[in-house]
Amino acid sequence: MNEQERIQDLLSYEILGTSPERELDELVEIASVVCNTPISLITLIDQDRQWCKSKMGIDMSEIPREHSFCHHALSKPNEVLVVEDPVNDTRFKDTPFVVGEPYIRFYAGAPLQTPKGNILGTLCVLDNKPNEISESQKKALSLLAKRAIDFMDTRKVMAEQSKHIRLGITQLKNLTDQVPGIVYQFRMTDQGAMSFDFLSRGVSNFYPDLEPEDVKQNVQLVFDLIHPEDLPGVMQKIKESFQHLTPFYAEYRVLAQNGAIRWLVSKSTPEKLEEGAVVWYGIFQDVTKRKEYEQTLEQISFDISHVIRRPISSLLGLVALSESENVSAEQLKEYVGYTKIVADELDEFTRKLHDIYYERKTRV
Repeated sequence: MNEQERIQDLLSYEILGTSPERELDELVEIASVVCNTPISLITLIDQDRQWCKSKMGIDMSEIPREHSFCHHALSKPNEVLVVEDPVNDTRFKDTPFVVGEPYIRFYAGAPLQTPKGNILGTLCVLDNKPNEISESQKKALSLLAKRAIDFMDTRKVMAEQSKHIRLGITQLKNLTDQVPGIVYQFRMTDQGAMSFDFLSRGVSNFYPDLEPEDVKQNVQLVFDLIHPEDLPGVMQKIKESFQHLTPFYAEYRVLAQNGAIRWLVSKSTPEKLEEGAVVWYGIFQDVTKRKEYEQTLEQISFDISHVIRRPISSLLGLVALSESENVSAEQLKEYVGYTKIVADELDEFTRKLHDIYYERKTRV
């Protein structure tokens, strides 16, 4: 037996010092009933002590390892250790629990063997009067010990999975907190109640005084920020996405804390739950700069189509007159002069237009 390896195996269960658990407490009760003993324990042996995970009929949490009966079961993984006369057994006759309370006069312990082959302790029964154990009772005690280690193995796996889940959640949260914008999980019940299950810390970048937990507790804080003219449209799109399970997409204005107007886009994918609620997984993004750029392009288009229309029309008219069959040389010269005036006017306007919108584009 490699003691260091056994100790590491024991510690991997993270069970030492934990509270009683019903499943194991029931096993020690069954052991006492099967073996007709007043005392039963599930013990775990570490480097210096025997610690009781479950107990019945005795008020003891731990004892020094050298005084432990169960310590002697560690080297016998395939048998139930039975001590029918501890008073005359050199291993136990001088131990405090034989010469004093509870005056142990009988002991039987089935080893708790892990899948790695290590013995962590025992499921044992004790009596303060002489007793004996049958082969069928030994088998029952071994089966109960196996059930105990099976429970501990399941408990270990669940604890490890819980750690992985918590680690994954932490990593995911750290990742989403770095994403530009706000990552969210939004929920609406079939009665229309709305809430945020999750919001990344990006919400604080938009609104420094607004924490994710505040929004999760009061979803109305988000809707209160939407521009009153855009709010009905956003609510209608939420309703349509809920009814038809279509992706949600909306661009709308929000009122910043300094009074400025900012543009947000929200897009998400819905999923319907069994109880009838719908959950959306999505992201908010600030698209104010993009909207300003689009508005700049629209203004350029307007200027080109309206402001430049007059000089272009004038040029076209002069060209038509110049191509007339009856135009004289004097008139043609006059038309060329007008054409130059209009061309200079158009060139000046174009230069101004370029300067204005180039400067505006660099600011966007």
